[in-house]
Amino acid sequence: MLVLASQSPRRREILERAGFELSVRVSGVPEDLLAGEHADAYVRRLASAKAAAVPREAGEIVLGADTVVVLGGDVMEKPRDTAHAIQMLTMLSGAEHRVITGICLRYDGGLICDSAETAVRFAPLSRTEIEDYVRSGEPMDKAGGYAIQGLAAKFIERIDGCYFNVVGLPVSLVYRHLKEIGAGLMLGRNLPM
Repeated sequence: MLVLASQSPRRREILERAGFELSVRVSGVPEDLLAGEHADAYVRRLASAKAAAVPREAGEIVLGADTVVVLGGDVMEKPRDTAHAIQMLTMLSGAEHRVITGICLRYDGGLICDSAETAVRFAPLSRTEIEDYVRSGEPMDKAGGYAIQGLAAKFIERIDGCYFNVVGLPVSLVYRHLKEIGAGLMLGRNLPM
């Protein structure tokens, strides 16, 4: 059984649509960037902490994950409030940024931690477009203040890398590591590995 150590409905939906049978156990790990910590190290550390924070029974594989948006050297997590969401989207307007997701699989044989990065280019946005989008409420629980799979889809000019990473989970990377550890039963529909 795959155990998702995340309350993210997007991660759960990605895994379920890919055919995984899973249960969810919320980790409750605080998400605090350490001084001087690079984004890749940060998301890997949080993914590992989330995977370690939930109980695991023999035979189970726990998946922890964390996603951030990086513009220049600035790590953008979820907006604190409406003004912060407007500030984030103003910074992303007309610019290319990176979305980095760290994953960690905790299983009987140990840990596998990895990360994926996707480059995303936003179209230039007017102040009205940004304010209208923020009023929708969609940005408030999303890294970087937007949902590529939602209303913000129209703002994205291009991506280079895994689309699902931008949504919140690089499912192909997770699947590759599950195959490496021989987790053939992770797919409840007995699909070939």
